[in-house]
Amino acid sequence: MSSSLAFFFPGQGSQSLGMLDALAEAHPAVRHTFEEASEALGYDLWSLVSTGPEEALNQTEKTQPAMLAAGIAVWRVWRAMGGRPATLMAGHSLGEYSALVAAESLSFADGVRLAAERGRLMQEAVPAGEGAMAALLGLSDDQVIALCAEEAQGEVLEAVNFNAPGQVVIAGRASAVARAVEAARAAGAKRALTLAVSVPSHCALMRPAAERLAERLADLALALPQVPVLHNASVSAAASVDELRDLLVRQLYSPVRWVETVQAVAGQGVQTAIECGPGKVLAGLCKRIDKTMTTLPLFDPKTLDAALETVHAEG
Repeated sequence: MSSSLAFFFPGQGSQSLGMLDALAEAHPAVRHTFEEASEALGYDLWSLVSTGPEEALNQTEKTQPAMLAAGIAVWRVWRAMGGRPATLMAGHSLGEYSALVAAESLSFADGVRLAAERGRLMQEAVPAGEGAMAALLGLSDDQVIALCAEEAQGEVLEAVNFNAPGQVVIAGRASAVARAVEAARAAGAKRALTLAVSVPSHCALMRPAAERLAERLADLALALPQVPVLHNASVSAAASVDELRDLLVRQLYSPVRWVETVQAVAGQGVQTAIECGPGKVLAGLCKRIDKTMTTLPLFDPKTLDAALETVHAEG
């Protein structure tokens, strides 16, 4: 099905100072998108992503709207250049919100403000230093799940990002994550490293944030997406706006089922996907998940030209 084209939107962790600078020089839509975001947020978001300071950009409540704006800026450039529309979308964690904006489920301004609020609620749910996340490489999903059960010792400790075969991220109380990292090394993990994040995303510690997010979503204008968006928590598209709200709430304390998501996209006959936003983390993961599907990163003029050429050649 060469006419099928999926778009994947990255989440927190793909941000960097100067991201999209080259694309912005060639395409004014990038700066215009960030100007819209700045107006919605009340501060200069483009200045933050261009010049920092980096520690401010890496604050969760700043990172999330920055990544959403970046994803939508790239999406707008793609469409303005005549790029083929998507037949399916998905996003990794925060990227799910970018996908929903691109699919016209919520407005860009609401999406940016919601991303900032989501980040703030997440940070407030667990004081800095009390939670942690770690990436475990070289163990099976079942091994990681069993390891978490064994090392929890009454604390929250869960497998939260199933990113690729043999690559799982865990989250929970900092002390429990530290125990799990040591246990993973002893179990033969190729790598087990604590991540430089301040929030233990997608685990039960995020339930208080999810409850407050539910209140915010109840008052937000949402519509079913114009293009199906596969959700992290269900690996399926929402059938109603109420289900959409529920899936966004559940996402905060549920695993990101990325392997299943990519498999579901490939199962619908999609052979080409585009990672819409800074970096190429998702392209790398997708290559490990399904070698029959090509995922093209898109974040600067060179990758834009390559993606346009590849997709055009497919017809």
